Amino acid sequence: MGDLYAWLKVGHLAALIAWMAALFYLPRLFVYHVDAPVGSAQSETFKVMERRLLKAIMTPAMIATWIFGLALAWQGGWFSDGWLHGKLALVLALSGFHGACAKWLKDFAADRNTRPGRFYRIANEVPTILMILILILVVVKPF
Repeated sequence: MGDLYAWLKVGHLAALIAWMAALFYLPRLFVYHVDAPVGSAQSETFKVMERRLLKAIMTPAMIATWIFGLALAWQGGWFSDGWLHGKLALVLALSGFHGACAKWLKDFAADRNTRPGRFYRIANEVPTILMILILILVVVKPF
C-alpha cells in the first residue's frame, strides 16, 4: 500500500474532520437562529453564516471525504468486506443528514422555518451517533 495509502488516509481524515465539525455546528446555528426575530440583523447574520458554512466548508468536505474514502477502499481492496458495506450505509445516512441540513438552511433563508429549537437540538445528536457507529465498524471491523 505504501505512501499513496498514507496520503489518501490523511486526505480522508482531514476532510472527515472538517465535515463532522460542520455537521455539528450547522444544526447548533439553527438552534440559535430559531430565536432570532425574522428580518432582524441577527437573523440575517445567521443566514450568511449558515450559507457560508454549507457552501464553503461542509459540502466540499463531504465530497472530499467520499473521494478519499472510496480511494482508500479501492487501495485496501475492501469492497467485498462486510464492515465496509455497513460503513458505506452509515455514510450514506450521514450524507442524507447533510442533505436535510441543506433543506433546513433553505427554509431559514426564505424565513419559513416552522421547527422549534428543540428539533434542532435533537437533530444535532444524529451525526454523533452515526460517527460512533462508523468508528466502531472501521476500528473493530466486527464483520
